[in-house]
Amino acid sequence: MVVFEKPHSLTDAELHYCPGCTHGIIHRLVAEAIDTLGIEGRTVGVAPVGCAVMAYNYFACDMVEAAHGRAPAVATGLKRSMPENIIFTYQGDGDLASIGMAETVHAATRNENITVIFVNNAIYGMTGGQMAPTSLPGQVTQTSPYGRDVKTAGYPIKVCEMLSALDGPEYLARVAVNNVKNVKTAKAAIEKAFRNQVEGKGFSLIEVISSCPTNWGMTPEAALKWIDDKMIPYYPLGVYKDRSAKEGEAK
Repeated sequence: MVVFEKPHSLTDAELHYCPGCTHGIIHRLVAEAIDTLGIEGRTVGVAPVGCAVMAYNYFACDMVEAAHGRAPAVATGLKRSMPENIIFTYQGDGDLASIGMAETVHAATRNENITVIFVNNAIYGMTGGQMAPTSLPGQVTQTSPYGRDVKTAGYPIKVCEMLSALDGPEYLARVAVNNVKNVKTAKAAIEKAFRNQVEGKGFSLIEVISSCPTNWGMTPEAALKWIDDKMIPYYPLGVYKDRSAKEGEAK
């Protein structure tokens, strides 16, 4: 009896991510959702500019590479031209919440029938650890060596909370992948986000709190603990919008 195997929707390519990075877990959860729903043959992913720029090597479905921040716009075009296909974006915080904020907000308010996987590790990972829109107050980065000063850099952007004020989005949830319990919750949320698209319900965004041991300057174990101690208190986990939830259903 098989108790564990690689999802069919992942290729055999070796991941390039740093040791302890949780992108690999998130990739697996996305692939498992695609497998569960039986949609690999009609799924198209949109890769970002960022650490996941080579996601096209890892997902076995068709992939498109978008310009920095433009993944939701590319996904909108793909979905409107091929409505029978399942379209998802996979984006980091620098891609989605900075240069791509306009595309994110407007795709959400139009309730485009796409699925957005948003990886929040509070830093620009690919370019060497600069302060991101989601970097925490006081967080030390390459461009905030004395810690993020909210007087000059402003406060971190809470994407789920911001988008929840819009009437458009169907489903917004924030999850984490730093322990088994959180991974199981993340798995269910990601599958629901894809199922919503299959059922034609509209825009779903899953924000995944992720670790970046290399640019945080921590061991993988310490980075997972930092998520519990620092990230989750600032970015509370939970469902921020679920328009189709049944009356009395636990969100």
